[in-house]
Order: sequence, then C-alpha cells, then structure tokens
Amino acid sequence: MKTNYKIVLLLFISLFLLQSCQKDEDDIAAPKSLEIQNFIWKGMNQYYLWQSDVPNLADDKFKNQTELNAFLKSYSTPESLFEALRVDKTIDRFSWIVDDYVALEQSFQGTTKNDGVDFGLSFKPGSTTEIFGYVRYIIPGSDAATKAIKRGDMFTGVNGTQLTASNYQTLLLNAESYTLNLADYNGTTIVSNGKTVALTKTVLNENPIFINKVIDAGGKKIGYLMYNGFFANYDTQLNEAFASLKSQGITDLVLDLRYNGGGSVQTATRLASMITGQFTGKVFAKQQWNEKIEAYFSTNNPDALKNFFTDKIGSTPINSLNLTKVYIITSKSTASASELVINGLKPFINVIQIGDATTGKNVGSITLYDSPTFQKENVNPSHKYAMQPLVLKIVNADGFGDYQSGLTPTFQQAETISTFGVLGDVNEPLLKLAIGKITGTAKGTPTTKGKTFEYFKDAKSIKGFRNDMYLETIPEGLLQSL
Repeated sequence: MKTNYKIVLLLFISLFLLQSCQKDEDDIAAPKSLEIQNFIWKGMNQYYLWQSDVPNLADDKFKNQTELNAFLKSYSTPESLFEALRVDKTIDRFSWIVDDYVALEQSFQGTTKNDGVDFGLSFKPGSTTEIFGYVRYIIPGSDAATKAIKRGDMFTGVNGTQLTASNYQTLLLNAESYTLNLADYNGTTIVSNGKTVALTKTVLNENPIFINKVIDAGGKKIGYLMYNGFFANYDTQLNEAFASLKSQGITDLVLDLRYNGGGSVQTATRLASMITGQFTGKVFAKQQWNEKIEAYFSTNNPDALKNFFTDKIGSTPINSLNLTKVYIITSKSTASASELVINGLKPFINVIQIGDATTGKNVGSITLYDSPTFQKENVNPSHKYAMQPLVLKIVNADGFGDYQSGLTPTFQQAETISTFGVLGDVNEPLLKLAIGKITGTAKGTPTTKGKTFEYFKDAKSIKGFRNDMYLETIPEGLLQSL
C-alpha cells in the first residue's frame, strides 16, 4: 500500500514539475537580439489580413516561445522576416515596415524631408529599363518653389546618372541634396537638354488643399478643390475650405484627386460627409478583417467595423454641401482613401469619374508598435521599428469592394505631359472636361491628345507611407479581446 502511495506521489510530483517546466518555457521572453523579430511575428499573427493563409503565422505553429525563438533566429534582419511572413506579393502589394516610426508618424500628417517636387515616372519610349521623370506640381514653401523648375518639366538623370527601374529609389530617395538633369521630348524619345537644377530636401509640411476656388461657367457656380492627401491634422482646414465653397453658393463640385495617394480612413469619411450631409448615421464603408478578429466583432460589436457618415469633427459641425452628384478627377496615382471616397459615395449619389483608371487599393493598414498592445503607449524604447501591415479590406454600403484593378472612369481621358496645362485653369484638359460635362458643352467621348508614356511610379508611391489607407486606432474592444 505504501509502495502504491509512493508511486502515485512520484507521478504527481513528476507531472507537476513537467507542467511547471513547460509553463516556464512558455513564459521565456525572446532574447534582446530577437525582440524586433518577436514583435513582428506576434503583430502579424494577431492582425495580418491574410494570417490564416500564411502557415508560419498559424496560431498553433509553435508550441512555446522557445520554438518561436528558434524560428526567428533563421532571419538575419527584421525586414527579411517581415517579407517572409507576407502572402504572395501579387495579393499583398502594400504592407511595409519601417525602422523609424517618428518619420512615419510625421509623414501621415504631411511632414516629410522633401525638396518640393511632386513627380511621376515613366519608361522612355522603347525601353523597359530606362525611365524619366516629369514634374506634376511644386509644393509651396519648398526649396523647389525657389528654383527654375515647374509643372511639365522632364528629367532623365540625377547627378549625371541615367534613371533606371533599378536605381531610381537610391538616386531620388536617399540623397539629401542632388541635381536633376532636365530633358525634353524630341518627338521620338526623351533627351537631355543640358539644363540642371540643384535641389535640397528640408522638413516640409504639405497642406493637401492645393487649390480651392469657384468657377463661373455656363450659368453654374462650380467649386473646384484639388486635394492631394488625406492628412488628418488638416481636417479642420478641409472643413473651412468647404465652408468657403458653401458660402459662395456653388451648384456643383469638381474634386480633383488625380495626385492623391490616400491616407486616413476617418478623413475620407469626413470628406464624403462634407460633399453630402444628408446621410448622417448611415454606413459609408465596412471593414473586413482576418477571421479571428471578424469572429470577435460579429459577436460583440459589429458596428465597430463600420464607418458612418458624420456631421461633426469632434464637436465642430461639418460644412456639408448636400450634393446629389459630384465630379471626381482621377489618374493612375489615385489610390486607397481616394478610391474609398469614390466607392463609398456611389451607393448614395451620382459619382462622375473623369480621367484615368485608379490604382486599385481596396485594403487598409494600421501602425503596429513594439508594445504589449501594439499601440504607441509603453512602446519598447530600445528601437524605433514599426509595421504597417494590411489588416483590412474595405467595402461600401452595398458590400462592393472588388476594385483591385482600379476604378474605371465614367469619361476616360489620360493626362499627358504635352497637354498638362495649368492646374486650376479652366482650360486644363481634365478640369475643362469636367466643366463641359457640368455645363453640357462637352459632347461625345473625349479623346486623349498628346504623347502618352507608360506609367511606372510616382513620388508618393515610391515613398510608401504617402500612398496608404490607414486607421489611426485599433477598433474599440479589440485590444481587450485578444
């Protein structure tokens, strides 16, 4: 009897020690050399939109922290791990990681190190490697605003080196100061004209409200707003711009988003509410997250993943126009939050899209920090890495959001360098077309005039954080649930 008692006692003690060892092993923190990689894996496991499609992000992939650490050690840099945890790049084109979240935060508010040249990039005629740039607009208050460079100017090189599809980022992004080698189109190709302009990057705050004016044409008072970025800290100024348009009694609105790469979902919702005003409280857009997050909210708070038309910014009333039709100018650079405005408005009012097909970014991200909640509070002070992974797909009130190939214009007319025109001028081709459609003077289907070049990239898309759709905060209740 005593022998049996001893055996049972030994088994109990062994089981207790085994469980204690396993618990201790689970509680082992990642070593300091892996703390960034550990943050990346856990953040992606919890929030990544395609988490269930990545085997190495499965909830049961690793039995404990020790096994996870062994996996993390196989990646030499945080960036290589982040890339390995993404799904096929044809599906996820837009997730990214940074090693300086301060610069990231500033960029979301329109603050960057910038020389002030907003440009597009295209392939030279007949080439699949050599590219050239063209100036789309100059940011006021920038270094470029004081130099001999303007909208429509072309450049083929930087510091005498020809731009290519493989070196453009190094040449245009990394240097604080550089010289652009200007060029012309000779009827066949783009050739250097011997002129140069020296530029220096400074800390620059870009007001996204580039032009706000009223045009009298054909008995109509047409508001024209060129808006170049959904920067939340400019929402008050955006509301004031609409107050100005409203006070002047506009009958129609042309919203120019041709160079707007996106930004804040909240700002997009507010802009849509300024254009309308008669739909307060109705669903503007719905967010679709990964399976485990969707499961939580479908049970606990379905409305947390909806964005509603609003009549206030904080406690400030929104200046709404109560329009039933809006004209929106787009290009291949029109992306994310810009596309959200177009798609979100379509179930409610008539959206007349003029220009070129958009980028096709129907997914959004959120900034994840290395902290217990992945928010800025209690962030790890030993590094400044942050992630901007895609965490949601966004659809309109009708449930439509499948525009990965871009939103097709109502009236197609590509912008060409040789016919750029002056932004805001009534004869600028795309604005002229919009005015013509409003007044009834534009007949038939427009045709593109001037030489077109194969689009490659633009200044916002190559900087990543200027071509995004994001939430400022994680939906309420989620932090406590996971």
